[in-house]
Amino acid sequence: PVARLLARTGVMPNALTLMGLGLSAAAAVLLGLGHIFSGGAVLLVAGLFDVLDGALARVSGRASRFGALLDSTVDRVAEAVVFFGLTWYFLTRNEELGVMLAYAALVGSLLVSYVRARAEGLGVPGEVGIAARPERVVLLALGLLTGLVVPALALVSLLAFITAGQRLAYAGRRTREPAPSPTDKPL
Repeated sequence: PVARLLARTGVMPNALTLMGLGLSAAAAVLLGLGHIFSGGAVLLVAGLFDVLDGALARVSGRASRFGALLDSTVDRVAEAVVFFGLTWYFLTRNEELGVMLAYAALVGSLLVSYVRARAEGLGVPGEVGIAARPERVVLLALGLLTGLVVPALALVSLLAFITAGQRLAYAGRRTREPAPSPTDKPL
């Protein structure tokens, strides 16, 4: 419903993608400066833009391969910038565990998207696993809003690595299946 409403306004999906990146950057700055609750609130709003851009593209008939590429690329940058903001926050407070967890969450998150991209490049659907980007953003934002930043980062890290493993295992099973013969006919 929200995407249909936005479609009537004429706003472009790529504009939403870039606005989401701007909001993620704002969240990162807030986090780096120690405004954890505000950073979490802004991160949640940025997450809404991430959900809406694809939905808007579909309902408005403006879905494109470049839009999908832009969205995926901006999502990685947005994740990196938020984890940078958290790293900045923890560095200024000499909290080594927070720095390590922010780094682990970043690596895990990048692996989730990398395995998906490689699997899809091999013709295997890559959207499996328990914690895709929306779930990780919500978990992190909840941790920021409740002040449970370190436990949230630990959970995001763990779930990201589990998800990357699930995607890799799924792609491994699918790529070991024999390819259909050109003479095979669907039933």
